[in-house]
Amino acid sequence: MAFAGDSSRRKFFKRAGVAAGSALLTANQIWAAEHGENLPPNIPSWMQQTGTGVGAAPYGSPSEYEKDAIRRTVPWLTATPISSVSFSPLQSLQGIITPSSLHFERHHSGIPNIDPEEHRLMIHGLCGNPLVLTMDDLVRFPSVSEIRFIECPANGGMEWRGPQMEALQFTHGMISCSEWTGVRLSTLLAEVGVDPKAKWVLAEGADGAAMARSIPLDKALNDVIVAYAQNGERIRPEQGYPLRLVNPGWEGNTSIKWLRRLELGEKPWHLREETSKYTDLMPDGRARRFTWVQETNSVVTSVCPENSLKSRGYHELEGVAWSGRGKIKQVDISFDGGFSWKEAKLKGLVLDKALTRFSLDWSWDGSPALIQSRAIDDTGYVQPTLAQLREVRGVNSIYHKNSIHTWQVLATGEVKNVQNT
Repeated sequence: MAFAGDSSRRKFFKRAGVAAGSALLTANQIWAAEHGENLPPNIPSWMQQTGTGVGAAPYGSPSEYEKDAIRRTVPWLTATPISSVSFSPLQSLQGIITPSSLHFERHHSGIPNIDPEEHRLMIHGLCGNPLVLTMDDLVRFPSVSEIRFIECPANGGMEWRGPQMEALQFTHGMISCSEWTGVRLSTLLAEVGVDPKAKWVLAEGADGAAMARSIPLDKALNDVIVAYAQNGERIRPEQGYPLRLVNPGWEGNTSIKWLRRLELGEKPWHLREETSKYTDLMPDGRARRFTWVQETNSVVTSVCPENSLKSRGYHELEGVAWSGRGKIKQVDISFDGGFSWKEAKLKGLVLDKALTRFSLDWSWDGSPALIQSRAIDDTGYVQPTLAQLREVRGVNSIYHKNSIHTWQVLATGEVKNVQNT
């Protein structure tokens, strides 16, 4: 196993090109004869006919050849489909934006079918000018568009005691990143005139569960968005149509979907979802609560159980990192289970509370490997090992598991999910 810089990468492709060039025609003829008439040097069939015309699909859809890039569920994970979760296919995604149709789902009482003409947002409680706003009212306010991730705090939670899921989609797929457009919550709160006694905001959804969470006023006035659009179009029903809260960097359940009510109060409401649920059971039997921030995390995506290595030689190792505390500052990669590390390159946009893509050139010689990534954010927080996390938190929680993850690469190129403390 060895690392490959720009020079060795160029040499790799140059050698491959020279070796193939002298016998290109012959090799392609043999390949076409053995594998299909659409391969070089033949002219493929799709070049010999016209394609589908404009307007045949008023709303676009992916190619039929990308049918495996879909959200998936784990049937045994939750009791019923209406209170369940679907996982985003991280192993298939490019860049940092998750397509709206592939954004993970988490519902507590199914997806309500809401008529936007009859939907209202109520803002009341400790304020001087309570309001009831229509969707038309909301889009008249000054808007913002920001790229932010949303992550369920149970992301990776099935792996606390040991590896269970042979798929990146199931170990890390409860996170997605979108461009959200809407109104700053601080703008709306300025309209109602917050009472000085108010310290908290209750956000409630219009689903059958009336999903609600208490949010400190300081956070509400900071960076929270009341969003009506996602990735350039109106939010989809499973993501909260026609209106949702986007609470950057915090537990996904605080980004209330189908938002219908905001109440200002002096104290948190101590609801079901912040007492018996979304609390972290500690080794001594006590439980942490109001642990909102999604801690720094990362995972390698180009090599994982769904993306095995099919050949030796040069590979660009890629993955994603994120932090609810701020920006990703650095990502390191290990090929020996954490004994040695090499700094990866941060690619593209590096934004606050958004997915950040990283990469490292690697030349695989067929040797087994234990691949890990370790992220560091701009506050200095370093992604912990599993042993470090368990030392503090034990193994009884299902939330906030952000430890370094290990993929085992076998000599065959097959990739396994393992725990390497």
